[in-house]
Amino acid sequence: MGATTGSGGSGGFVAEINVTPFVDVMLVLLIIFMVTAPMMTEGVDVELPRTKMVETLPDDDAGVLLTVRADGSLYLDERRTDMAGLERWLAGLAASEGAGGTGGSAEMGGPRVFLRADRDVPYGTVVEVIGLVRAAGVEKLGMVSEREGSGDDAPR
Repeated sequence: MGATTGSGGSGGFVAEINVTPFVDVMLVLLIIFMVTAPMMTEGVDVELPRTKMVETLPDDDAGVLLTVRADGSLYLDERRTDMAGLERWLAGLAASEGAGGTGGSAEMGGPRVFLRADRDVPYGTVVEVIGLVRAAGVEKLGMVSEREGSGDDAPR
Protein backbone atom coordinates (compact mmCIF):
# COMPACT_ATOMS: atom_id res chain seq x y z
CA MET A 1 0.00 0.00 0.00
CA GLY A 2 1.44 3.32 -0.99
CA ALA A 3 1.33 6.53 1.00
CA THR A 4 -1.78 8.57 0.30
CA THR A 5 -2.71 12.03 1.39
CA GLY A 6 -6.40 11.42 1.76
CA SER A 7 -9.42 10.53 -0.28
CA GLY A 8 -11.03 12.67 -2.85
CA GLY A 9 -8.68 15.62 -2.63
CA SER A 10 -9.59 16.77 0.88
CA GLY A 11 -5.89 17.10 1.64
CA GLY A 12 -6.00 15.24 5.01
CA PHE A 13 -3.75 12.37 6.03
CA VAL A 14 -4.93 8.77 6.38
CA ALA A 15 -4.58 7.42 9.90
CA GLU A 16 -3.55 3.87 8.98
CA ILE A 17 -0.54 2.07 10.40
CA ASN A 18 1.51 -0.11 8.11
CA VAL A 19 2.11 -3.27 10.18
CA THR A 20 4.16 -5.14 7.57
CA PRO A 21 7.58 -4.02 8.93
CA PHE A 22 6.42 -4.86 12.47
CA VAL A 23 5.41 -8.38 11.44
CA ASP A 24 8.71 -8.85 9.59
CA VAL A 25 10.73 -7.87 12.66
CA MET A 26 8.66 -10.10 14.93
CA LEU A 27 9.13 -13.12 12.65
CA VAL A 28 12.89 -12.59 12.60
CA LEU A 29 12.97 -12.31 16.40
CA LEU A 30 10.87 -15.48 16.68
CA ILE A 31 13.30 -17.41 14.47
CA ILE A 32 16.28 -16.14 16.47
CA PHE A 33 14.59 -17.18 19.72
CA MET A 34 13.73 -20.64 18.36
CA VAL A 35 17.34 -21.22 17.28
CA THR A 36 19.03 -19.95 20.45
CA ALA A 37 16.65 -21.31 23.13
CA PRO A 38 17.92 -24.92 23.03
CA MET A 39 21.52 -23.70 23.38
CA MET A 40 20.69 -21.87 26.61
CA THR A 41 19.54 -25.01 28.45
CA GLU A 42 22.88 -26.81 28.45
CA GLY A 43 24.01 -28.66 31.52
CA VAL A 44 26.89 -30.87 32.52
CA ASP A 45 27.13 -33.85 30.16
CA VAL A 46 27.16 -37.25 31.86
CA GLU A 47 26.34 -40.79 30.78
CA LEU A 48 23.71 -41.79 33.34
CA PRO A 49 23.21 -45.38 34.45
CA ARG A 50 20.03 -47.10 33.32
CA THR A 51 17.50 -48.82 35.59
CA LYS A 52 13.98 -50.24 35.32
CA MET A 53 12.28 -48.19 38.04
CA VAL A 54 12.63 -44.42 37.73
CA GLU A 55 10.56 -41.42 38.73
CA THR A 56 10.53 -38.07 37.03
CA LEU A 57 12.51 -35.24 38.60
CA PRO A 58 10.30 -32.58 40.21
CA ASP A 59 9.77 -29.43 38.16
CA ASP A 60 10.32 -26.98 41.02
CA ASP A 61 13.76 -25.50 41.66
CA ALA A 62 13.87 -26.50 45.33
CA GLY A 63 16.75 -28.93 44.86
CA VAL A 64 20.43 -28.78 44.05
CA LEU A 65 21.84 -30.93 41.26
CA LEU A 66 25.17 -32.49 42.26
CA THR A 67 26.96 -34.04 39.26
CA VAL A 68 29.95 -36.40 39.28
CA ARG A 69 31.49 -36.81 35.82
CA ALA A 70 33.46 -39.84 34.62
CA ASP A 71 36.77 -38.04 35.20
CA GLY A 72 35.83 -37.47 38.86
CA SER A 73 35.06 -33.76 38.57
CA LEU A 74 32.19 -32.41 40.69
CA TYR A 75 29.58 -29.81 39.76
CA LEU A 76 27.04 -28.02 41.96
CA ASP A 77 24.29 -27.27 39.48
CA GLU A 78 26.59 -26.04 36.66
CA ARG A 79 29.50 -24.67 38.75
CA ARG A 80 32.61 -26.82 38.89
CA THR A 81 33.93 -27.63 42.36
CA ASP A 82 36.09 -30.19 44.16
CA MET A 83 35.62 -32.29 47.32
CA ALA A 84 36.88 -29.45 49.54
CA GLY A 85 34.53 -26.99 47.83
CA LEU A 86 31.66 -29.42 48.22
CA GLU A 87 32.43 -29.76 51.93
CA ARG A 88 32.50 -25.95 52.32
CA TRP A 89 29.18 -25.61 50.49
CA LEU A 90 27.61 -28.34 52.62
CA ALA A 91 28.98 -26.75 55.82
CA GLY A 92 27.48 -23.41 54.78
CA LEU A 93 24.20 -25.14 54.04
CA ALA A 94 24.19 -26.82 57.44
CA ALA A 95 25.05 -23.52 59.13
CA SER A 96 22.20 -21.69 57.40
CA GLU A 97 19.80 -24.50 58.35
CA GLY A 98 20.97 -24.43 61.97
CA ALA A 99 20.66 -20.65 62.17
CA GLY A 100 17.04 -20.80 61.09
CA GLY A 101 17.81 -19.57 57.60
CA THR A 102 16.01 -20.59 54.48
CA GLY A 103 18.94 -22.54 53.14
CA GLY A 104 16.77 -25.20 51.58
CA SER A 105 13.12 -25.06 52.49
CA ALA A 106 13.15 -26.11 56.13
CA GLU A 107 9.39 -26.63 56.05
CA MET A 108 9.93 -29.53 53.68
CA GLY A 109 12.50 -31.27 55.90
CA GLY A 110 15.67 -29.59 54.68
CA PRO A 111 17.28 -29.17 51.29
CA ARG A 112 16.94 -31.67 48.48
CA VAL A 113 20.05 -32.81 46.65
CA PHE A 114 19.89 -34.83 43.42
CA LEU A 115 23.02 -36.83 42.61
CA ARG A 116 23.83 -37.43 38.94
CA ALA A 117 26.83 -39.75 38.65
CA ASP A 118 28.24 -40.96 35.36
CA ARG A 119 28.03 -44.73 34.98
CA ASP A 120 31.85 -44.94 34.70
CA VAL A 121 32.53 -43.20 38.04
CA PRO A 122 34.19 -45.54 40.55
CA TYR A 123 31.85 -46.77 43.27
CA GLY A 124 34.13 -45.42 45.99
CA THR A 125 33.84 -41.86 44.65
CA VAL A 126 30.04 -42.02 44.63
CA VAL A 127 29.99 -43.41 48.18
CA GLU A 128 32.37 -40.66 49.33
CA VAL A 129 30.12 -37.96 47.87
CA ILE A 130 27.02 -39.54 49.41
CA GLY A 131 28.81 -39.72 52.76
CA LEU A 132 29.67 -36.00 52.62
CA VAL A 133 26.09 -35.08 51.76
CA ARG A 134 24.62 -37.28 54.51
CA ALA A 135 27.15 -36.04 57.09
CA ALA A 136 26.02 -32.48 56.36
CA GLY A 137 22.51 -33.42 57.47
CA VAL A 138 20.81 -33.62 54.08
CA GLU A 139 17.96 -36.07 54.50
CA LYS A 140 16.52 -35.87 51.00
CA LEU A 141 19.10 -37.27 48.58
CA GLY A 142 17.86 -38.43 45.21
CA MET A 143 19.76 -40.53 42.68
CA VAL A 144 19.25 -39.56 39.03
CA SER A 145 19.22 -42.26 36.35
CA GLU A 146 17.62 -43.05 33.00
CA ARG A 147 14.89 -45.53 32.24
CA GLU A 148 16.32 -48.82 30.97
CA GLY A 149 15.73 -49.34 27.27
CA SER A 150 14.67 -45.75 26.67
CA GLY A 151 16.13 -44.03 23.66
CA ASP A 152 15.67 -40.55 25.08
CA ASP A 153 18.35 -38.72 27.01
CA ALA A 154 15.94 -37.05 29.41
CA PRO A 155 17.01 -37.63 33.02
CA ARG A 156 14.51 -39.28 35.34
